[in-house]
Amino acid sequence: MPTLLFGLLLFLAPGAVGVDAFSPSLRLSLLLVIFIGTFAVPSLLVFYLARMGYIQSMQLETLADRRLPYFLTALIYGFLAYLFGFRMQMVSLVAPEIAVLLGSIAISILLVGIISLSWQISAHGVGIGGVLGGTAGLMLEQGITELFWPLLLLVLLAGFVSSARLRLNAHTPVQIGAGLGLGLIVSLAAVLVFV
Repeated sequence: MPTLLFGLLLFLAPGAVGVDAFSPSLRLSLLLVIFIGTFAVPSLLVFYLARMGYIQSMQLETLADRRLPYFLTALIYGFLAYLFGFRMQMVSLVAPEIAVLLGSIAISILLVGIISLSWQISAHGVGIGGVLGGTAGLMLEQGITELFWPLLLLVLLAGFVSSARLRLNAHTPVQIGAGLGLGLIVSLAAVLVFV
């Protein structure tokens, strides 16, 4: 989901995150770093945890299996937000919005980990809700009309993701709604407060 969000922002509305002066190849490089940090590294981490027996299944179907991967993934995302916010000076000075969005994702994942101590919230719902909230927040905050049609497509995608999770009996409607709400609120609040 972060790769989808940043792909939309970096290439359809680069002014929303302050990278409109960057060349397309530089924006692609930023997207690659985000992809590695938000997908490749967490995926390898879950694979490692499953191979070493720390979790039973890579699908993270039980509450016990969800806790450690989500807390470690939140740390990875937090480090990535720190990297974009404070260490990559060329990016942090021009595009602090990237660090804000990555930080909001880290907080969302941390909250999923905390909630998973006692209840199974839909992480897929949190993810698509976060993409919706970040996109809507930037559109509202900065008046970016280029994000209108992508936002409508994201609403449809949220419906498809939610329906798929229900069809697979992976979650109840309440778990999916709570996930969508959590992702939406955290990312929307981060954009409206910090951008």
